[in-house]
Amino acid sequence: MQVRENISLKPYNTFAIDVKAKYFSPFSNIDELEELINSSFSKNSSGQNSPFVLGGGSNILFTRDFHGLVLKNEIKGTEELHEDKEYVYVKAGAGVNWHQFVLYCIDRNWGGLENLSLIPGNVGAAPIQNIGAYGVEMETVFHSLEAYHLQEKRIYNFTKFDCEFGYRDSVFKRKYKDRFAILSVTFKLSKHPVFHTSYGAVQQELERMNIRQLTIKAIAQAVINIRTSKLPDPAQIPNAGSFFKNPEVSTAKYNELKSKFDTIVAYPLTTGKVKLAAGWMIEQCGWKGKRKGDAGCHERQALVLVNYGNATGKQVYELAEEISISVKEKFGVELEKEVNII
Repeated sequence: MQVRENISLKPYNTFAIDVKAKYFSPFSNIDELEELINSSFSKNSSGQNSPFVLGGGSNILFTRDFHGLVLKNEIKGTEELHEDKEYVYVKAGAGVNWHQFVLYCIDRNWGGLENLSLIPGNVGAAPIQNIGAYGVEMETVFHSLEAYHLQEKRIYNFTKFDCEFGYRDSVFKRKYKDRFAILSVTFKLSKHPVFHTSYGAVQQELERMNIRQLTIKAIAQAVINIRTSKLPDPAQIPNAGSFFKNPEVSTAKYNELKSKFDTIVAYPLTTGKVKLAAGWMIEQCGWKGKRKGDAGCHERQALVLVNYGNATGKQVYELAEEISISVKEKFGVELEKEVNII
């Protein structure tokens, strides 16, 4: 057990926000996690309710120091549990890099994850956030997960039903927020892949690539190309990807907006609601490419807020608040943050 004190979390979050953790330690298995949970470092957390479990740090905005124990989840390992004629069930440790896991599955022609290529972060965060991109959400291939309850000190198994998945949402972001450490996730992947190319940009990129025979590898490469062209690399310009969710509104609200803004970007949903492109609305409010100090709205994708150097979490948060207010004033639509604010 290697517990360090007063450690900067700048290397451990993709926004590169320089805040400190009073105590910090990685763990790579359940025994190490339990040892840390039972240690004096956890018990002397200066008023924090519980230790904070950190994964890849790709969906977090730290706005303050953490006066307790930060646990870095580094549980690795990938295992094929079993298979049948249609599916293979693959278990991955929560600390496995998400994109590397996707590539691992694509190499074996296990379908379902290809549209989720190049999403930053680790496997353990995927069900918490119910990550999604280009017409696919993680819940479509999710089978189950194992999670450790930080207070009860026991392991629970969660089914898809238990997780209560929603749009960039799960039970772990609501009633179980900060109560569990995800240990592993098991995915149900197809041995006879069904291709998802209806998302316009994917189809266009496949055509540009001159793909003659459609494969999951080709779809993955198309997604990688799109993300690389549109989104800043956190290693080059620190960011946490899409900062806001795309809001869902009633058909009546959409029709009202359409009458005022005829170029509004929107997608009808099977629920009867309409999903609006938050990035388009932010751009219409004049924020795209704008910066305040080192906190800014990216020049190529208005949905992504970035740290151009030494922005504090508070400065990024204040910029996000200003953007939300302007969208509310112009469109009458509330923007919900996708990034977790700490």
